[in-house]
Amino acid sequence: MTAVAIAGDVRSGARSALEVAQDTLERVHRLNPEVNAFTEVTEQRALADAAAVDAALARGEDVGPLAGVPFAVKNLFDIAGITTLAGSVIERDKPPAAVDGWAVKQLREAGGVCIGALNMDEYAYGFTTENSHYGPCRNPHDTSRTAGGSSGGSGAAVAAGLVPLTLGTDTNGSIRVPASLNGIFGFKPTYGRLSRAGSVAFVPSLDHIGPFGRSVGDVAAAYDALQGRDPADAGQTPRAVEPVAGLVGEGIAGLRIGRLTGYFDAPMGEAACTAVHRIAEALKAGAVAAPEMTAAGRSAAFIITASEGAKQHLEHLRHRRPDLEPLSRDRLLAGSLVPAQWYLHAQQVRALWRDAMAALFRDWDVLIAPATPVPATTLGQDFLEIEGQTLPLRPAFGLFTQPITCIGLPVLAVPVQKAEGVLPIGVQLIAAPWREDLLVRAGGFLEASGICTAPVAPDFAA
Repeated sequence: MTAVAIAGDVRSGARSALEVAQDTLERVHRLNPEVNAFTEVTEQRALADAAAVDAALARGEDVGPLAGVPFAVKNLFDIAGITTLAGSVIERDKPPAAVDGWAVKQLREAGGVCIGALNMDEYAYGFTTENSHYGPCRNPHDTSRTAGGSSGGSGAAVAAGLVPLTLGTDTNGSIRVPASLNGIFGFKPTYGRLSRAGSVAFVPSLDHIGPFGRSVGDVAAAYDALQGRDPADAGQTPRAVEPVAGLVGEGIAGLRIGRLTGYFDAPMGEAACTAVHRIAEALKAGAVAAPEMTAAGRSAAFIITASEGAKQHLEHLRHRRPDLEPLSRDRLLAGSLVPAQWYLHAQQVRALWRDAMAALFRDWDVLIAPATPVPATTLGQDFLEIEGQTLPLRPAFGLFTQPITCIGLPVLAVPVQKAEGVLPIGVQLIAAPWREDLLVRAGGFLEASGICTAPVAPDFAA
């Protein structure tokens, strides 16, 4: 069931929140070993929270739009009572979180029931969640393949039907890549829209948080619950709460929708190309030439990520280097050697790139681009062969997502399911800053049209 449907059942009394939690926990314990999405299950807390929802309903109280909905969060968010691992063994030395992070608190206050913490790339630096400390997260559509990253556990848990809602973070594509590879919806709001307080920072000037779900209505409802001003996050931009869940069925009348060409045309495999054209046709999109400096915008993202990421973990590089996951360690070491003038130049390029994209949004409301160049690849794979080119796999997954995150634009990743036995792949719907409402309208239209659906992966559907 979708999160919205579960909440409706709980509020109506058709099911109790406790029954939902018990069923969810049974499913997690039974199926999680096949995908390795969870790093910790907070069973006793979940049962207590669910019982509290039922008690509040019995008293006639409004428990919120996510009444009794099970959710789980990337192990980058604080959950009171457990240690926030951030995919690392170094963090095991720290005490358990004293309080929930902002996002966890918001979902609980909306009636949600936290089930546990989810697998990820160490310190969110990766695209495949092949974590050598906690094991690789596996794609429910084919467990020999990656679930993407760095929010791989968040994507796999939804695709396997373990929980209907999860939270992830996105610095260079870590919501949109797992959403694409797992065939689900992933929502990355505008940079600064949602508070990141109570989550481990990776690249402060690029980090976003956002939800995963199996319907546009689910991610919209979660997004609405996550809004609100939090003084604890100095990077949050003050904005009024702007709910979007009610716009899911509004349609696309009056929207000017375009498909980005040029940089966003290649290199990509047949599946990605087909998915983009299918979405563009459904939305009656025109062709829009991407700015010539798109590649430069991606390069700026690389430099900013490496520099700020290394700064966050400089003490670990100095004193705990052997304990770092090898893939993360090598990238952090490289980032620590980036000259300051490179970083400053990257920020200048970033500003120019932001202006170039802002000019497009004077004429277009929603832009379409691929999310990943290919569907999920085999675990352990290091290179891609696309259109005669050999590309390093991990950076290639960010080919189309990095330029967009670099300037903080809101994005809804929508899944395009193909024939039975063929892996799904996603497409990005992109809007101007603060126009998440337009993405919900376009995504809702695609879902209602049957173009974008996110069923539980077949092997986990029972």
